[in-house]
Amino acid sequence: MSNSDLTSLLLILLLLVGLGQLLGYLFTRMRQPKVVGEILAGIILGPLLLGKIRISSTSFVDTAAHHATILNFIYWLGLLLLMFLSGAETRTLFTREDRKDVTWLALVGTGIPFAIGLGLGPWLVTPALAGPAGTKLSLIIILAVAVAVTSVPVISKIFADLKILNSRFARLVLGVAVLEDIVLWAALAIATSLAGKAALNKGEMAYHLIATTAFFGLGLTLFPRAVKRINKLKVNVFAKHAPVGYALAVLFAYCVLAGLLQVSLVFAAFLAGFAVIHKKRRLFAEALEAIGKVSFGFFIPVYFAMVGLKLDLSKGFSWRMLAVFLVGSCVVKILSVSLAGRFAGFRGLDLINLALTTNARGGPGIVLASVAYEARIISSSFYTTLVLTAILTSQMAGAWLDYVLRRGWPLLAAGDELAVVDDRAAVDDQNATSLPTPTASDSRQPAPGSVTLIP
Repeated sequence: MSNSDLTSLLLILLLLVGLGQLLGYLFTRMRQPKVVGEILAGIILGPLLLGKIRISSTSFVDTAAHHATILNFIYWLGLLLLMFLSGAETRTLFTREDRKDVTWLALVGTGIPFAIGLGLGPWLVTPALAGPAGTKLSLIIILAVAVAVTSVPVISKIFADLKILNSRFARLVLGVAVLEDIVLWAALAIATSLAGKAALNKGEMAYHLIATTAFFGLGLTLFPRAVKRINKLKVNVFAKHAPVGYALAVLFAYCVLAGLLQVSLVFAAFLAGFAVIHKKRRLFAEALEAIGKVSFGFFIPVYFAMVGLKLDLSKGFSWRMLAVFLVGSCVVKILSVSLAGRFAGFRGLDLINLALTTNARGGPGIVLASVAYEARIISSSFYTTLVLTAILTSQMAGAWLDYVLRRGWPLLAAGDELAVVDDRAAVDDQNATSLPTPTASDSRQPAPGSVTLIP
Protein backbone atom coordinates (compact mmCIF):
# COMPACT_ATOMS: atom_id res chain seq x y z
CA MET A 1 0.00 0.00 0.00
CA SER A 2 1.46 3.31 -1.08
CA ASN A 3 1.49 6.45 1.03
CA SER A 4 -1.32 7.98 -1.05
CA ASP A 5 -3.42 4.81 -0.68
CA LEU A 6 -2.94 4.82 3.09
CA THR A 7 -3.78 8.52 3.24
CA SER A 8 -7.00 8.08 1.29
CA LEU A 9 -8.03 5.12 3.46
CA LEU A 10 -7.40 7.04 6.67
CA LEU A 11 -9.37 9.99 5.29
CA ILE A 12 -12.35 7.71 4.59
CA LEU A 13 -12.19 6.28 8.11
CA LEU A 14 -11.83 9.78 9.55
CA LEU A 15 -14.96 10.91 7.74
CA LEU A 16 -16.93 7.82 8.71
CA VAL A 17 -16.06 7.77 12.40
CA GLY A 18 -15.91 11.56 12.77
CA LEU A 19 -19.28 12.34 11.24
CA GLY A 20 -20.76 9.19 12.80
CA GLN A 21 -19.76 10.26 16.30
CA LEU A 22 -20.83 13.86 15.68
CA LEU A 23 -24.29 12.96 14.43
CA GLY A 24 -24.57 10.25 17.07
CA TYR A 25 -23.87 12.84 19.76
CA LEU A 26 -26.44 15.23 18.28
CA PHE A 27 -29.06 12.49 18.22
CA THR A 28 -28.39 11.57 21.86
CA ARG A 29 -28.80 15.25 22.75
CA MET A 30 -32.19 15.06 21.05
CA ARG A 31 -32.90 11.89 23.06
CA GLN A 32 -32.87 9.72 19.97
CA PRO A 33 -30.88 6.48 19.49
CA LYS A 34 -27.26 7.20 18.67
CA VAL A 35 -27.26 4.51 16.02
CA VAL A 36 -29.63 6.62 13.90
CA GLY A 37 -27.06 9.41 13.69
CA GLU A 38 -24.30 6.95 12.82
CA ILE A 39 -26.33 5.48 9.97
CA LEU A 40 -27.26 8.96 8.77
CA ALA A 41 -23.53 9.74 8.56
CA GLY A 42 -23.13 6.90 6.07
CA ILE A 43 -26.09 8.12 4.02
CA ILE A 44 -24.61 11.63 3.88
CA LEU A 45 -21.17 10.31 2.94
CA GLY A 46 -22.59 8.02 0.29
CA PRO A 47 -23.68 8.60 -3.31
CA LEU A 48 -26.22 11.26 -2.31
CA LEU A 49 -23.48 13.81 -1.56
CA LEU A 50 -19.82 12.79 -1.52
CA GLY A 51 -19.81 11.13 -4.92
CA LYS A 52 -18.73 14.59 -6.13
CA ILE A 53 -15.86 15.03 -3.66
CA ARG A 54 -12.52 13.94 -5.07
CA ILE A 55 -9.47 12.53 -3.28
CA SER A 56 -6.29 12.69 -5.36
CA SER A 57 -8.36 13.01 -8.58
CA THR A 58 -10.56 10.08 -7.51
CA SER A 59 -14.13 10.35 -6.23
CA PHE A 60 -14.97 9.32 -2.68
CA VAL A 61 -17.03 6.37 -3.89
CA ASP A 62 -14.29 5.16 -6.23
CA THR A 63 -11.69 5.50 -3.48
CA ALA A 64 -13.90 3.54 -1.10
CA ALA A 65 -14.30 0.84 -3.75
CA HIS A 66 -10.49 0.70 -4.13
CA HIS A 67 -10.21 -0.10 -0.41
CA ALA A 68 -13.26 -2.37 -0.37
CA THR A 69 -11.41 -5.34 1.16
CA ILE A 70 -10.06 -3.38 4.12
CA LEU A 71 -13.33 -1.51 4.68
CA ASN A 72 -15.31 -4.75 4.54
CA PHE A 73 -12.99 -6.27 7.14
CA ILE A 74 -13.56 -3.30 9.48
CA TYR A 75 -17.29 -3.54 8.74
CA TRP A 76 -17.44 -7.21 9.73
CA LEU A 77 -15.16 -6.72 12.73
CA GLY A 78 -17.51 -4.00 14.00
CA LEU A 79 -20.46 -6.30 13.50
CA LEU A 80 -18.78 -9.20 15.33
CA LEU A 81 -17.73 -6.93 18.21
CA LEU A 82 -21.27 -5.57 18.49
CA MET A 83 -22.71 -9.07 18.81
CA PHE A 84 -19.90 -10.19 21.14
CA LEU A 85 -20.55 -7.31 23.53
CA SER A 86 -24.31 -7.86 23.29
CA GLY A 87 -23.86 -11.53 24.17
CA ALA A 88 -21.71 -10.53 27.12
CA GLU A 89 -24.74 -8.85 28.72
CA THR A 90 -26.96 -11.91 28.79
CA ARG A 91 -26.05 -13.68 32.04
CA THR A 92 -26.77 -10.63 34.19
CA LEU A 93 -30.38 -10.11 33.17
CA PHE A 94 -32.44 -12.97 34.56
CA THR A 95 -33.73 -13.12 38.13
CA ARG A 96 -36.17 -15.58 39.69
CA GLU A 97 -38.88 -12.96 40.20
CA ASP A 98 -38.84 -12.08 36.49
CA ARG A 99 -38.73 -15.57 34.98
CA LYS A 100 -42.48 -16.07 34.71
CA ASP A 101 -43.11 -12.68 33.09
CA VAL A 102 -40.12 -13.00 30.75
CA THR A 103 -41.27 -16.48 29.71
CA TRP A 104 -44.77 -15.28 28.82
CA LEU A 105 -43.47 -12.24 26.95
CA ALA A 106 -40.88 -14.27 25.06
CA LEU A 107 -43.03 -17.27 24.15
CA VAL A 108 -46.18 -15.39 23.16
CA GLY A 109 -44.77 -11.97 22.24
CA THR A 110 -42.13 -13.53 19.99
CA GLY A 111 -43.71 -16.85 19.11
CA ILE A 112 -46.86 -15.39 17.54
CA PRO A 113 -45.06 -12.89 15.23
CA PHE A 114 -42.55 -15.54 14.20
CA ALA A 115 -45.31 -18.09 13.54
CA ILE A 116 -47.32 -15.53 11.55
CA GLY A 117 -44.22 -14.71 9.49
CA LEU A 118 -43.62 -18.39 8.76
CA GLY A 119 -47.30 -19.10 8.07
CA LEU A 120 -47.96 -16.15 5.77
CA GLY A 121 -44.47 -16.15 4.28
CA PRO A 122 -45.31 -18.31 1.24
CA TRP A 123 -47.91 -15.71 0.19
CA LEU A 124 -45.94 -12.61 1.25
CA VAL A 125 -42.59 -13.50 -0.29
CA THR A 126 -42.32 -12.01 -3.78
CA PRO A 127 -39.46 -11.70 -6.31
CA ALA A 128 -39.05 -8.06 -5.23
CA LEU A 129 -37.77 -9.25 -1.83
CA ALA A 130 -35.32 -11.83 -3.15
CA GLY A 131 -31.63 -11.40 -3.75
CA PRO A 132 -29.50 -13.45 -6.18
CA ALA A 133 -29.02 -16.28 -3.65
CA GLY A 134 -32.39 -16.07 -1.93
CA THR A 135 -34.42 -19.26 -1.89
CA LYS A 136 -38.08 -19.21 -0.92
CA LEU A 137 -37.43 -20.96 2.39
CA SER A 138 -34.54 -18.67 3.36
CA LEU A 139 -36.66 -15.60 2.50
CA ILE A 140 -39.56 -16.86 4.60
CA ILE A 141 -37.23 -17.36 7.59
CA ILE A 142 -35.74 -13.87 7.17
CA LEU A 143 -39.22 -12.36 6.96
CA ALA A 144 -40.35 -14.18 10.12
CA VAL A 145 -37.24 -13.11 12.03
CA ALA A 146 -37.64 -9.50 10.87
CA VAL A 147 -41.21 -9.37 12.19
CA ALA A 148 -40.34 -10.90 15.58
CA VAL A 149 -36.90 -9.46 16.44
CA THR A 150 -36.27 -7.04 19.34
CA SER A 151 -33.10 -5.01 19.86
CA VAL A 152 -30.68 -5.67 22.72
CA PRO A 153 -27.95 -3.02 22.11
CA VAL A 154 -30.22 -0.12 21.11
CA ILE A 155 -32.75 -0.78 23.87
CA SER A 156 -29.90 -1.06 26.39
CA LYS A 157 -28.56 2.27 25.17
CA ILE A 158 -31.96 3.95 25.44
CA PHE A 159 -32.39 2.62 28.99
CA ALA A 160 -28.91 3.85 29.94
CA ASP A 161 -29.56 7.32 28.55
CA LEU A 162 -32.86 7.52 30.46
CA LYS A 163 -31.20 6.26 33.68
CA ILE A 164 -33.57 3.29 34.00
CA LEU A 165 -31.14 0.49 33.16
CA ASN A 166 -31.38 -1.03 36.63
CA SER A 167 -35.19 -0.94 36.79
CA ARG A 168 -37.41 -4.02 36.71
CA PHE A 169 -38.96 -2.78 33.48
CA ALA A 170 -35.52 -2.75 31.83
CA ARG A 171 -34.73 -6.24 33.16
CA LEU A 172 -37.97 -7.63 31.74
CA VAL A 173 -37.52 -6.08 28.29
CA LEU A 174 -33.85 -7.02 28.01
CA GLY A 175 -34.53 -10.53 29.27
CA VAL A 176 -37.16 -10.99 26.56
CA ALA A 177 -34.89 -9.47 23.91
CA VAL A 178 -32.02 -11.78 24.85
CA LEU A 179 -34.17 -14.91 24.65
CA GLU A 180 -35.59 -13.72 21.33
CA ASP A 181 -32.20 -12.99 19.85
CA ILE A 182 -30.74 -16.36 20.83
CA VAL A 183 -33.53 -18.26 19.09
CA LEU A 184 -33.84 -15.88 16.15
CA TRP A 185 -30.09 -15.92 15.52
CA ALA A 186 -30.32 -19.68 15.25
CA ALA A 187 -33.05 -19.21 12.64
CA LEU A 188 -30.91 -16.64 10.81
CA ALA A 189 -27.95 -19.05 10.80
CA ILE A 190 -30.17 -21.68 9.19
CA ALA A 191 -31.43 -19.20 6.59
CA THR A 192 -27.91 -18.13 5.59
CA SER A 193 -26.82 -21.77 5.33
CA LEU A 194 -29.66 -22.39 2.89
CA ALA A 195 -28.85 -19.38 0.71
CA GLY A 196 -28.01 -20.12 -2.85
CA LYS A 197 -29.58 -23.59 -2.87
CA ALA A 198 -32.12 -23.53 -5.67
CA ALA A 199 -32.83 -27.22 -5.10
CA LEU A 200 -32.17 -28.07 -1.46
CA ASN A 201 -30.09 -31.16 -0.90
CA LYS A 202 -31.62 -33.07 2.00
CA GLY A 203 -28.24 -34.16 3.28
CA GLU A 204 -26.80 -30.64 3.28
CA MET A 205 -29.95 -29.20 4.82
CA ALA A 206 -29.88 -31.85 7.57
CA TYR A 207 -26.19 -31.12 8.22
CA HIS A 208 -26.75 -27.35 8.53
CA LEU A 209 -29.72 -27.84 10.82
CA ILE A 210 -27.80 -30.29 13.03
CA ALA A 211 -24.62 -28.18 13.04
CA THR A 212 -26.48 -24.97 13.88
CA THR A 213 -28.58 -26.62 16.59
CA ALA A 214 -25.55 -28.39 18.07
CA PHE A 215 -23.45 -25.22 18.06
CA PHE A 216 -26.34 -23.34 19.65
CA GLY A 217 -26.77 -25.97 22.40
CA LEU A 218 -23.06 -26.33 23.11
CA GLY A 219 -22.64 -22.55 23.04
CA LEU A 220 -25.13 -22.24 25.90
CA THR A 221 -23.93 -25.20 27.98
CA LEU A 222 -20.59 -26.96 27.51
CA PHE A 223 -18.58 -24.22 25.78
CA PRO A 224 -19.04 -21.64 28.60
CA ARG A 225 -18.07 -24.28 31.16
CA ALA A 226 -14.97 -25.17 29.16
CA VAL A 227 -14.00 -21.51 28.87
CA LYS A 228 -14.49 -21.09 32.62
CA ARG A 229 -12.20 -24.05 33.34
CA ILE A 230 -9.56 -22.75 30.95
CA ASN A 231 -9.77 -19.33 32.61
CA LYS A 232 -8.88 -20.86 35.98
CA LEU A 233 -5.87 -22.86 34.78
CA LYS A 234 -2.68 -21.76 36.51
CA VAL A 235 -0.75 -22.10 33.27
CA ASN A 236 -3.14 -19.72 31.54
CA VAL A 237 -0.97 -16.63 31.85
CA PHE A 238 -2.69 -15.19 28.78
CA ALA A 239 -5.95 -14.65 30.67
CA LYS A 240 -4.24 -13.21 33.75
CA HIS A 241 -1.79 -10.82 32.12
CA ALA A 242 -3.59 -9.89 28.89
CA PRO A 243 -7.34 -10.17 29.62
CA VAL A 244 -8.33 -7.94 26.69
CA GLY A 245 -6.36 -10.04 24.25
CA TYR A 246 -7.69 -13.21 25.84
CA ALA A 247 -11.33 -12.11 25.56
CA LEU A 248 -10.76 -11.27 21.88
CA ALA A 249 -9.08 -14.66 21.43
CA VAL A 250 -12.25 -16.33 22.75
CA LEU A 251 -14.25 -14.36 20.19
CA PHE A 252 -11.97 -15.32 17.31
CA ALA A 253 -11.84 -18.98 18.42
CA TYR A 254 -15.63 -19.19 18.39
CA CYS A 255 -15.76 -17.57 14.95
CA VAL A 256 -13.09 -19.89 13.52
CA LEU A 257 -14.88 -22.96 14.87
CA ALA A 258 -18.20 -21.71 13.50
CA GLY A 259 -16.61 -21.03 10.12
CA LEU A 260 -15.23 -24.56 9.95
CA LEU A 261 -18.70 -25.92 10.77
CA GLN A 262 -20.35 -23.51 8.28
CA VAL A 263 -22.31 -21.80 11.07
CA SER A 264 -22.98 -18.05 10.98
CA LEU A 265 -20.02 -16.09 12.42
CA VAL A 266 -22.39 -13.42 13.73
CA PHE A 267 -24.24 -16.08 15.70
CA ALA A 268 -20.90 -17.41 16.99
CA ALA A 269 -19.82 -13.94 18.14
CA PHE A 270 -22.98 -13.60 20.25
CA LEU A 271 -22.33 -16.97 21.91
CA ALA A 272 -18.69 -16.03 22.50
CA GLY A 273 -19.83 -13.03 24.51
CA PHE A 274 -22.16 -15.31 26.42
CA ALA A 275 -19.21 -17.58 27.29
CA VAL A 276 -17.09 -14.92 28.97
CA ILE A 277 -19.84 -14.02 31.46
CA HIS A 278 -20.76 -16.30 34.35
CA LYS A 279 -23.79 -16.30 36.62
CA LYS A 280 -22.12 -15.70 39.97
CA ARG A 281 -19.48 -13.20 38.95
CA ARG A 282 -18.33 -11.29 35.92
CA LEU A 283 -14.98 -12.40 34.63
CA PHE A 284 -12.89 -9.97 32.61
CA ALA A 285 -15.20 -7.07 33.50
CA GLU A 286 -12.47 -4.48 32.95
CA ALA A 287 -11.38 -6.19 29.73
CA LEU A 288 -14.91 -6.13 28.36
CA GLU A 289 -15.26 -2.50 29.36
CA ALA A 290 -12.04 -1.65 27.51
CA ILE A 291 -13.17 -3.59 24.43
CA GLY A 292 -16.53 -1.84 24.62
CA LYS A 293 -14.96 1.62 24.71
CA VAL A 294 -12.78 0.97 21.66
CA SER A 295 -15.55 -0.83 19.79
CA PHE A 296 -18.22 1.80 20.44
CA GLY A 297 -15.68 4.54 19.84
CA PHE A 298 -14.52 3.33 16.43
CA PHE A 299 -15.46 -0.07 15.00
CA ILE A 300 -19.20 -0.07 15.68
CA PRO A 301 -19.79 3.54 14.51
CA VAL A 302 -17.88 2.70 11.32
CA TYR A 303 -20.01 -0.42 10.90
CA PHE A 304 -23.26 1.53 11.21
CA ALA A 305 -21.94 4.32 8.98
CA MET A 306 -21.14 1.71 6.33
CA VAL A 307 -24.67 0.37 6.75
CA GLY A 308 -25.79 3.87 5.82
CA LEU A 309 -23.40 3.90 2.85
CA LYS A 310 -25.30 0.94 1.43
CA LEU A 311 -28.63 2.76 1.76
CA ASP A 312 -28.98 4.45 -1.59
CA LEU A 313 -32.44 5.98 -1.29
CA SER A 314 -32.31 7.09 -4.91
CA LYS A 315 -32.19 3.47 -6.06
CA GLY A 316 -33.74 0.22 -4.92
CA PHE A 317 -36.20 1.86 -2.54
CA SER A 318 -39.96 1.36 -2.39
CA TRP A 319 -42.16 3.55 -0.21
CA ARG A 320 -44.96 1.02 -0.62
CA MET A 321 -42.78 -1.86 0.61
CA LEU A 322 -41.61 0.20 3.60
CA ALA A 323 -45.14 1.28 4.55
CA VAL A 324 -46.61 -2.22 4.27
CA PHE A 325 -43.81 -3.92 6.20
CA LEU A 326 -43.50 -1.20 8.86
CA VAL A 327 -47.21 -1.05 9.63
CA GLY A 328 -47.78 -4.80 9.35
CA SER A 329 -44.80 -5.85 11.50
CA CYS A 330 -45.53 -3.20 14.15
CA VAL A 331 -49.20 -4.19 14.44
CA VAL A 332 -48.36 -7.90 14.75
CA LYS A 333 -45.58 -7.32 17.30
CA ILE A 334 -47.47 -4.82 19.45
CA LEU A 335 -50.65 -6.92 19.61
CA SER A 336 -48.67 -10.10 20.37
CA VAL A 337 -46.69 -8.51 23.20
CA SER A 338 -49.89 -6.94 24.59
CA LEU A 339 -51.52 -10.38 24.65
CA ALA A 340 -48.43 -11.86 26.30
CA GLY A 341 -48.44 -9.06 28.86
CA ARG A 342 -52.04 -9.79 29.81
CA PHE A 343 -51.17 -13.45 30.34
CA ALA A 344 -48.30 -12.28 32.59
CA GLY A 345 -50.67 -10.09 34.63
CA PHE A 346 -49.90 -6.63 33.26
CA ARG A 347 -52.63 -4.13 32.43
CA GLY A 348 -53.18 -0.66 30.98
CA LEU A 349 -50.10 1.52 30.56
CA ASP A 350 -47.84 -1.42 31.42
CA LEU A 351 -48.93 -3.16 28.22
CA ILE A 352 -48.33 -0.08 26.08
CA ASN A 353 -44.85 0.47 27.54
CA LEU A 354 -43.84 -3.17 27.06
CA ALA A 355 -45.31 -3.45 23.57
CA LEU A 356 -43.78 -0.26 22.14
CA THR A 357 -40.39 -0.95 23.72
CA THR A 358 -40.09 -4.55 22.53
CA ASN A 359 -41.20 -3.37 19.07
CA ALA A 360 -37.82 -1.63 18.62
CA ARG A 361 -35.78 -3.61 16.09
CA GLY A 362 -32.65 -1.51 16.54
CA GLY A 363 -29.24 -3.15 16.22
CA PRO A 364 -30.41 -6.75 15.64
CA GLY A 365 -32.81 -5.57 12.94
CA ILE A 366 -29.94 -3.83 11.17
CA VAL A 367 -27.62 -6.80 11.71
CA LEU A 368 -30.30 -9.11 10.33
CA ALA A 369 -30.60 -6.93 7.22
CA SER A 370 -26.82 -6.71 6.83
CA VAL A 371 -26.22 -10.44 7.18
CA ALA A 372 -29.09 -11.35 4.85
CA TYR A 373 -27.96 -8.77 2.29
CA GLU A 374 -24.32 -9.88 2.43
CA ALA A 375 -25.51 -13.47 1.95
CA ARG A 376 -27.45 -12.19 -1.10
CA ILE A 377 -30.70 -13.56 0.31
CA ILE A 378 -32.63 -10.28 0.09
CA SER A 379 -32.81 -7.51 -2.49
CA SER A 380 -31.47 -3.99 -2.00
CA SER A 381 -35.01 -2.61 -1.67
CA PHE A 382 -35.90 -5.10 1.09
CA TYR A 383 -32.55 -4.40 2.78
CA THR A 384 -33.37 -0.67 2.83
CA THR A 385 -36.85 -1.45 4.16
CA LEU A 386 -35.48 -3.57 7.03
CA VAL A 387 -32.89 -0.97 8.04
CA LEU A 388 -35.35 1.94 7.95
CA THR A 389 -37.88 -0.12 9.92
CA ALA A 390 -35.21 -0.80 12.55
CA ILE A 391 -34.43 2.92 12.77
CA LEU A 392 -38.03 4.11 12.91
CA THR A 393 -39.18 1.55 15.49
CA SER A 394 -36.20 2.40 17.71
CA GLN A 395 -37.06 6.09 17.50
CA MET A 396 -40.67 5.31 18.38
CA ALA A 397 -39.61 3.36 21.48
CA GLY A 398 -37.15 6.00 22.66
CA ALA A 399 -39.60 8.87 22.12
CA TRP A 400 -42.41 7.05 23.92
CA LEU A 401 -40.33 6.14 27.00
CA ASP A 402 -39.02 9.68 27.21
CA TYR A 403 -42.60 10.99 27.06
CA VAL A 404 -43.78 8.57 29.78
CA LEU A 405 -40.95 9.56 32.09
CA ARG A 406 -41.48 13.26 31.47
CA ARG A 407 -45.12 12.89 32.48
CA GLY A 408 -44.07 11.10 35.66
CA TRP A 409 -46.00 7.95 34.78
CA PRO A 410 -44.81 4.57 36.08
CA LEU A 411 -43.17 2.20 33.62
CA LEU A 412 -44.73 -0.72 35.48
CA ALA A 413 -47.66 0.12 37.73
CA ALA A 414 -47.67 -3.49 38.93
CA GLY A 415 -43.97 -3.33 39.73
CA ASP A 416 -42.12 -1.78 42.62
CA GLU A 417 -40.81 1.27 40.79
CA LEU A 418 -41.96 4.76 39.88
CA ALA A 419 -40.11 7.03 37.48
CA VAL A 420 -40.12 10.71 38.35
CA VAL A 421 -38.69 13.26 35.94
CA ASP A 422 -37.39 16.70 36.76
CA ASP A 423 -35.96 19.18 34.28
CA ARG A 424 -33.94 16.94 31.93
CA ALA A 425 -30.15 17.29 31.88
CA ALA A 426 -27.81 16.65 29.01
CA VAL A 427 -27.00 13.02 28.30
CA ASP A 428 -23.80 11.71 29.84
CA ASP A 429 -21.12 11.62 27.12
CA GLN A 430 -19.68 8.44 28.54
CA ASN A 431 -23.04 6.68 28.15
CA ALA A 432 -23.12 7.72 24.52
CA THR A 433 -19.98 5.74 23.68
CA SER A 434 -19.58 2.93 26.21
CA LEU A 435 -21.42 -0.37 26.38
CA PRO A 436 -24.33 -0.27 28.83
CA THR A 437 -24.15 -3.28 31.13
CA PRO A 438 -27.17 -3.97 33.34
CA THR A 439 -25.39 -5.19 36.43
CA ALA A 440 -25.53 -4.39 40.08
CA SER A 441 -22.10 -2.83 39.78
CA ASP A 442 -23.48 -0.14 37.46
CA SER A 443 -24.63 2.07 40.30
CA ARG A 444 -23.70 5.47 38.97
CA GLN A 445 -25.73 8.27 40.49
CA PRO A 446 -27.91 10.11 37.97
CA ALA A 447 -26.98 13.64 37.13
CA PRO A 448 -29.08 16.43 38.62
CA GLY A 449 -32.30 16.78 36.71
CA SER A 450 -32.16 13.30 35.19
CA VAL A 451 -34.49 10.35 35.72
CA THR A 452 -34.60 9.08 39.28
CA LEU A 453 -36.08 5.74 40.34
CA ILE A 454 -38.01 5.71 43.62
CA PRO A 455 -38.57 2.25 45.20
